[in-house]
Amino acid sequence: MYAIIKTGGKQYCVEEGSKILVEKLSAEAGTEVTLDKVLMLGGNGIKVGADVANATVTAEVVNQTRGKKVLVFKRWRRNDSRKLRGHRQDLTELKIKSINA
Repeated sequence: MYAIIKTGGKQYCVEEGSKILVEKLSAEAGTEVTLDKVLMLGGNGIKVGADVANATVTAEVVNQTRGKKVLVFKRWRRNDSRKLRGHRQDLTELKIKSINA
């Protein structure tokens, strides 16, 4: 059985036992998080809409980490000016424990 969930403005396809990186959630490592924005359930048959209104996904927070550095470089022509900035996104690693339909 798999589910498509929405968290942090993005959608993820998850199965039991899989690990995913999502945008930072305010939870300590080792705690359980319930994700209730389930968009679709799949497996024997596909369920969407009102069929998944009460579905939840339970996940365990493995750790809080940061993503790879993204460099943002801006240059203005004929002005001899430039700007270099770096950004690292805060991420949360989740391990999916169960999908409750």
